[in-house]
Amino acid sequence: MNEVMSTVLPPLPERMRPHTLDEYVGQSHLVGQGCILRKMIESGNLSSFILWGPPGVGKTTLARIIADSLDREFFTLSAISSGVKDVREVIDSAKRKSLFGPSAAPVLFIDEIHRFNKGQQDALLGAVEAGTVILIGATTENPSFEVITPLLSRCQVYKLNSLDADDLGVLLDRALTCDKVLKEREIQVKEKEALLRHSGGDGRKLLNILEVVVDANLGHNPIVIDNETVTSCLQQTTAIYDKGGEMHYDIISAFIKSIRGSDPNAAVYYLARMLDGGEDPLFIARRLCISASEDIGLANPNALLLANACFQVVNSIGMPEARIPLSETTIYLASSPKSNSAYLAIGAALDAAASDKMAAVPLYLRNAPTSLMDSLGYGDGYKYAHDFPGHFADLEFMPQSFVGKVFYEPQGNASEEKLKSYLKACWPKYYSGKKDDSK
Repeated sequence: MNEVMSTVLPPLPERMRPHTLDEYVGQSHLVGQGCILRKMIESGNLSSFILWGPPGVGKTTLARIIADSLDREFFTLSAISSGVKDVREVIDSAKRKSLFGPSAAPVLFIDEIHRFNKGQQDALLGAVEAGTVILIGATTENPSFEVITPLLSRCQVYKLNSLDADDLGVLLDRALTCDKVLKEREIQVKEKEALLRHSGGDGRKLLNILEVVVDANLGHNPIVIDNETVTSCLQQTTAIYDKGGEMHYDIISAFIKSIRGSDPNAAVYYLARMLDGGEDPLFIARRLCISASEDIGLANPNALLLANACFQVVNSIGMPEARIPLSETTIYLASSPKSNSAYLAIGAALDAAASDKMAAVPLYLRNAPTSLMDSLGYGDGYKYAHDFPGHFADLEFMPQSFVGKVFYEPQGNASEEKLKSYLKACWPKYYSGKKDDSK
């Protein structure tokens, strides 16, 4: 009978969803006694805010608890499946409630608000500013990068943290003793380490893993949970793409390494894996911009221009159309010649800068905005490059302690060979072709 019930009941994380702040686990810096969100509920003065944190830490649950505690009507939209039309319909419904005053304004919860494009976010502005709705957004991405400035200025941002071992332990114990299905079974937890490790601070994942392990061992009495049992069950479970978990990092790593390795077929395959798994297309577009600079760089400077254009287009059009510019840019980057010379140059320069933070700028390179500085010789001896043949003046620009230091080494591709020829003509002592290992 219990086995039949478990097939029609909601999943364990949904069954264990808390309904009050006292049941809520984690985020004590926000919901503890005297903390900001608890005080907001106690005062009844609710304002718009954004919850920023990793998956499975209670963003949706917290929004529902706040709305229920203040007896506010609760509208919810998912940024993945909702458009401007959906936003406007909710706002129209909310207007009827808000006529009864600010305390009656409904809560509009938008999950993954970072996936709303500019047009969708613009549609929210007037309603948030007028107090027609109280916006609670949830995002796994830094809102400073993903939420438009006018909307962000009208919302506080509260950072949620991954659940620690104590928090996860509370969730585990509560599920075993309070869930109407699990409490009827004889379950012995002998080891928790694998459960906690595989959950990665994600309470939802912890409860999902617990349910998988229990269901896989229904024939055993008692059901013994230890590290070996958990690991074995997870290895037998079909892997799915989890944008907040290990698979997320494995796939994005393979994606970037395939681009770096000049394999467009593998790169576009891993792109498809991410898109099929619901990965944020803007996250992918940002990684393409990084790859264009780090792995292609000066071998093909157009790569960064295309990657940046891709980011802008993806931000404007959203999915599913965004898959096309993402594919175009992925294939272009993977098929481009590669160079990490800019990456190496800034790394070496940062090391040098850290080693001597007080290296003096030569006097002739300094600005002289005051008569005192002018009298001290600031700017004396500077050669204006455009006054010389070829727009080049033979002048030492490095601080004295770094004279002769070469940070940028052109690599062997057609684009940088041209740069090398120019630099060799300007600086034969540094780009003569013979590297001075003593420097």
